[in-house]
Amino acid sequence: MVVVIEEEEGIEFHDLPEGCIENVLSFTTPQDVARLSLVSSTFKSAAESDSVWDKFLPADYRSIISQSETDVDDSLSVLSKKDLYVNLTQKPILIDGGKKSFQLDKVDGKKCYMLSARSLFIVWGDTPRYWKWISLPDSRFSEVAELVSVCWFEIRGWINTSMLSPQTSYGAYLVFKATGSGTYGFEYQPVEASIVIAGGDHVERNVFLDAERGRRLRYQIVPRRFRTGIFSRAPFVEAPVAPTESVEDMQKYPKDRPDGWLEMELGEFFNEGDDDKEMEIGVYEVKGGGWKGGLVVQGIEIRPKPKSC
Repeated sequence: MVVVIEEEEGIEFHDLPEGCIENVLSFTTPQDVARLSLVSSTFKSAAESDSVWDKFLPADYRSIISQSETDVDDSLSVLSKKDLYVNLTQKPILIDGGKKSFQLDKVDGKKCYMLSARSLFIVWGDTPRYWKWISLPDSRFSEVAELVSVCWFEIRGWINTSMLSPQTSYGAYLVFKATGSGTYGFEYQPVEASIVIAGGDHVERNVFLDAERGRRLRYQIVPRRFRTGIFSRAPFVEAPVAPTESVEDMQKYPKDRPDGWLEMELGEFFNEGDDDKEMEIGVYEVKGGGWKGGLVVQGIEIRPKPKSC
């Protein structure tokens, strides 16, 4: 959104009432506010106002924050609205007894949630022979689920659409990583992913959870030998040379996340926001019958899709 402010004859920017400027800024975006704060000292002061940043926070943010741990709630409650907004875009908070995390999207402040592995329905999830629960320092939750070995792979989670930002396109992502020994059984076996909104949309797609195969397909690996002398036996060096899969095909494979985990998009949907509906997100492989293992599941993240240019 581009905001154009024209000066009337005899009126300078700094002569405008700060309350008027605050009202104008509240109808822009956080990015616009940051840019307009450079116009003058009056604009800078208005850009720090709680009345401006309160418009960028979700209407129910107080209720959401109250579900976090007491010390987190107390530390956030003393922040200015701008600092609170920035804090929530940079660091997720745990809510619902640590079973979910909440965060604001960095671009436009839309709501983001992650459902922890403990909050998901995992077939045989409480049977140590098939799944075990461990703690990892790079997980935002106290426990994650490690897949030991199963032939029936099924994970499901639920969230109400009223918890999400209205009039927003969302994506659902399985957040996971491979164990130290790596995954097996997923190399050539697709898994089914689905998003089902009660009384509404039903989205299905096939995806692959083998990240290494995705990386191999993304680039053709060509061995090359470099010599320093005529009798040198230098080792082979792997060199990516060209993509070998289409963009559409590569979207079926996991992507690296900035936090060191992997994510696989399970589907997308548009949240109208008019009604409160239950949404089920699932990922499963129950047809192949082969044994598979070597995954660590942190949870399922629901966050806004990037806007197209």
